[in-house]
Amino acid sequence: MIRILIANPLLLLFTVAAIGYPLGRLKFRGSSLGVAAVLFVGLGVGALHPELKLPEIVYVLGLALFVYTIGLASGPAFVASLRQEGVRNNLLILCVLAFATMLTVAAQRFLALPATITVGLFAGSLTNTPALAGALETIKHLAPQNLMEQLLAEPVVGYSIAYPMGVMGVVLAISLVQKLWRIDYAEEAKQFKIAGVATEALRSKTIRVTWPQAGRQTVVELSRQQKWDVVFGRIKRNGEYLLTGPQVRLQPGDLLLAVGTGAELQRVAEVLGEVSEEEITADRSEFDYRRIFVSNPRVAGRRLGSLDLFERFGATVTRVRRGDDDFLPHDDMVLELGDRVRVVTSRERMGEVTALFGDSYRAVSEVDILTFSLGLALGLLLGIVPIPLPGGVTLKLGFAGGPLIVALVLGTIGRSGGMIWSLPYSANMTLRQIGLVLFLAGIGTRAGYGFVSTLADGGGFTIFAAGAVVTFTAALATLFIGHRLLKIPMGILIGMVAGLQTQPAVLGYALEQTGNDLPNIGYASVYPVATIGKIVAVQVLLTLLM
Repeated sequence: MIRILIANPLLLLFTVAAIGYPLGRLKFRGSSLGVAAVLFVGLGVGALHPELKLPEIVYVLGLALFVYTIGLASGPAFVASLRQEGVRNNLLILCVLAFATMLTVAAQRFLALPATITVGLFAGSLTNTPALAGALETIKHLAPQNLMEQLLAEPVVGYSIAYPMGVMGVVLAISLVQKLWRIDYAEEAKQFKIAGVATEALRSKTIRVTWPQAGRQTVVELSRQQKWDVVFGRIKRNGEYLLTGPQVRLQPGDLLLAVGTGAELQRVAEVLGEVSEEEITADRSEFDYRRIFVSNPRVAGRRLGSLDLFERFGATVTRVRRGDDDFLPHDDMVLELGDRVRVVTSRERMGEVTALFGDSYRAVSEVDILTFSLGLALGLLLGIVPIPLPGGVTLKLGFAGGPLIVALVLGTIGRSGGMIWSLPYSANMTLRQIGLVLFLAGIGTRAGYGFVSTLADGGGFTIFAAGAVVTFTAALATLFIGHRLLKIPMGILIGMVAGLQTQPAVLGYALEQTGNDLPNIGYASVYPVATIGKIVAVQVLLTLLM
């Protein structure tokens, strides 16, 4: 059977995935590994034979697909996070990297490890291949020619031994603290707002207007003055229905339908009057409402306010559904292919509004191969461009950093002329999952045999233990300082820990735990700084220790 798997890499790939994925869904004391289980199955299978490993292109392709789709989806939220707490978060990551560097030096002194093994241990415990590549490049400049081959092999040994615990140690740290601190991710998300991320569920309420001064301002002016984050739909006035437009003025006695979070709706009701039990959505004889798929490329990538729906069609969008989450629409919200907009308008105009958005499920299931391939190619090109650093060393962002940075930019831009850079939500999630499985299966099978054989020799155990200490301590330090001292929401923070590790497997586990997209924001916001910081750190280690 082993010979069959060695001769058929595709069979090996899907065997590892087929075993690992269902194992990841099994719960132990309330926790599960999720898709990260594919990595551990890959390690186990790869340990059976030195040739039982997937080609390098498998995990490189998976890594590029995964980080590119993450970047496209997270672009707007990433920019918003930088405006809010991005500097603080990146400073935390840099401080933890400095701490991890000092721990590595202490381990080298205590265990009398060679400098080359030590930098491999550092790169492996923080699971960063670009850092390993940077270490190898630096050694080429520092090592004598007669020892070059041996010294270039030693960082790879240290890396392969420390790498598996670089994943498992972080997963264990996250699992430990979320149980000790009893983290409620759903409740936490309700208290946190960031552009492009759904948190608390939206509701609709009917409000009876009793405030005598309600008509002194238009609805837009009133919302701006009171800082309400709600959308107003229909009004029932003297037995007749009308749609709330920007210039509408409310009157005492109006029944007003409002959409927003529970807390915001309560604020509105306290000012305008009171919550009414009367249902005004049942009557659809004059004004109708429906959810419409955004499948028209001319609409996707544009801001909702630029469509002038009320002026052109007398229509209002009350919700935008993206994936499984409802978002409150705003004029500056950028629509994406696959969004479902809930529109309220007169029955006669509903057909025109539907034609504008497209409403084709088949169209939003397809991927624009041109823009997807072009964007990914730009990311891969950026990843191989050498960036000079002090000391004559060059930095390359690699097949993870390059695609991620390009995707963050393109995801924020949305569209360039007629080219739409974003992917439909369903297509993005499918490609992301496939990419992650390819990456995990690839690195697992390639690291498995070297990991087990080095441990079996006896000398590898100290390297493994030292790497585990660096990984686990750095992760705990990030979680404790970030959550307890800086009050960073745990959903964001465990994504930041995954970014600190530059590790998609940890991000996959974090997403499984939270059930929302907050970890993606934390991951994307610190990933570039973490990557560059670790490459610089290995050069500092080699300079100090060689």
